[in-house]
Amino acid sequence: MRSKTTIELLRYWNRLRGERDLPRRDEIEPQEICSLLPNLFILERQASGDIRFRLAGTHVCALFGRELRRQPFAALWPAGDASETVRIADQVMMQCSPVVLSACGVTAGGERLDTELLLTPLGSPQGHSDRILGSLAPLSRPSWLHMISLECIVAHGLRILDSGHHGLEDLAETPHAADTTSRHGKVGRRVQHLRIFEGGRES
Repeated sequence: MRSKTTIELLRYWNRLRGERDLPRRDEIEPQEICSLLPNLFILERQASGDIRFRLAGTHVCALFGRELRRQPFAALWPAGDASETVRIADQVMMQCSPVVLSACGVTAGGERLDTELLLTPLGSPQGHSDRILGSLAPLSRPSWLHMISLECIVAHGLRILDSGHHGLEDLAETPHAADTTSRHGKVGRRVQHLRIFEGGRES
């Protein structure tokens, strides 16, 4: 993990859950993580099976130049990658296994931004694992940040943080698309596999 936001949110999530698989949404105290809030979001699985943003922090929305609340999680990713990335989010909820995604944000003009996403399972007030508490943090601060919107983000690495649960290992076998930039500045696509790194349970 390379982002301070990722590390601090994971510590908070682990403290909330204790010995359980996941904490509940109503256990989150925003004042305890106020410095992280601009980079945080909550996803929720709809009755239709669709996964949408329930909440999104100001910095997350600013990266894409629009309000993300009620928008599908799939909208952040290239069309060819969206269904697989949504499947990862769904497995985080089903298997109660947090993951970190390394991803590259791409603007319409070809600018790139390395980012890190943390997806941690979160329960409803009834304890059902149907939500995700996540963070999206830039790993650098280019001069154009928050002035030029990202068109999408492209995942190129996946790390499972809790090896005590199973069911995510096969995600590494599914090809993802990574962007490349031609000499004319156009964003292209090439297919590669996600790199996967096993991790232990954080204490």
